Amino acid sequence: MIKLYIINKEIIIIFTYIIFKNQTEMSSKSILNKKSMQFLEKYLNNASPTGYEWEGQKIWMDYLKPYADKFITDTYGSAVAVINPDHKYKVVIEGHSDEISWYVNYISDKGLISVIRNGGSDHQIAPSKIVNIHTEKGIVKGVFGWPAIHTRLATKEEPPKLDNIFIDVGCKNKKDVEKLGVHVGCVITYPDPFHILNKDNFVCRALDNRIGGFMIAEVARLIKENKKKLPFGLYVTNSVQEEVGLRGAEMITQTIKPNVAIVTDVTHDTTTPMINQKKQGYCELNKGPVVTYAPAVQQKLRDLIINTAKKNKIPFQRAASSRYTGTDTDAFAYSNGGVPSALISLPLRYMHTTVEMVHKNDVENVIKLIYNTVLNIKSGEDFSYFK
Repeated sequence: MIKLYIINKEIIIIFTYIIFKNQTEMSSKSILNKKSMQFLEKYLNNASPTGYEWEGQKIWMDYLKPYADKFITDTYGSAVAVINPDHKYKVVIEGHSDEISWYVNYISDKGLISVIRNGGSDHQIAPSKIVNIHTEKGIVKGVFGWPAIHTRLATKEEPPKLDNIFIDVGCKNKKDVEKLGVHVGCVITYPDPFHILNKDNFVCRALDNRIGGFMIAEVARLIKENKKKLPFGLYVTNSVQEEVGLRGAEMITQTIKPNVAIVTDVTHDTTTPMINQKKQGYCELNKGPVVTYAPAVQQKLRDLIINTAKKNKIPFQRAASSRYTGTDTDAFAYSNGGVPSALISLPLRYMHTTVEMVHKNDVENVIKLIYNTVLNIKSGEDFSYFK
């Protein structure tokens, strides 16, 4: 009897250990699979400058085909994957698809190209960067040139400015540049590709905000794979032209006319040098999604998001924005007579550079937070302050 008890106890202990081990593995298992990561890399490595987003949108929609019932596109290139298109109550989850870039603005007689911004491109990172100039004949390679350190006056260092940076395509004069197909108005992007730094950090240009388009696509995938039945229409929205004033969101919200909008974008990790946390607030990679407080953010919807995070033990951070968020949240919130809107941001380092960096854990937690919040929204909910 004693021996049998011991054996049974051992079996119970082993069995309990196996269950615990399996539960632990399930809870720690990444929700990003091989197909997800292949999509992310392909999507990021494709150039989608503001005003020229359609090739990236094709990649995005192709990935979402198994998970959507219908697609909507508009004249300027915003794309929407719809689940349950026949429902009257409409919930939007949104990111923006465009990336910052440059335009050819002037070609000198010596064949050097001056540029203007297309979005908030950073002139200080330009010198020594390789660029792709998009022409009708295809991609033309160039470099942002800069005087060698030996030739500059040490007592009077000129910083890079919009009026002194230039692109060299290896031509001796303007005529040779034009023979390549380069002309005023050609859009210019950086070619820097996606890579993973130290196992868990995603690094690339244009994570602002194609990572948002990726995260909302993953929400749609999880809803489909987990066989969740939504009591409303879900409009997974990838807007264009955010970087020049939220223009794509302003247009697509008039088409959709949503009842609720949850927007995701990136926000600054403020723990790196030369950032004043008293001014910019505190936010750090690998500490969770950032929930924003701002006039455009509907407080009852934000409370639902925070309560969802707490209930599901999803780590989160908080941020405050004065007057406006500077994201597509503002466009949705102040459209159609007012749409309850909220912002869930992803911490990011080095915004508007070619080495933007986010943490894998934060990416997954943003996906989980949006997914679980969507599941908690009730059809017909108006989020009124007066109930």
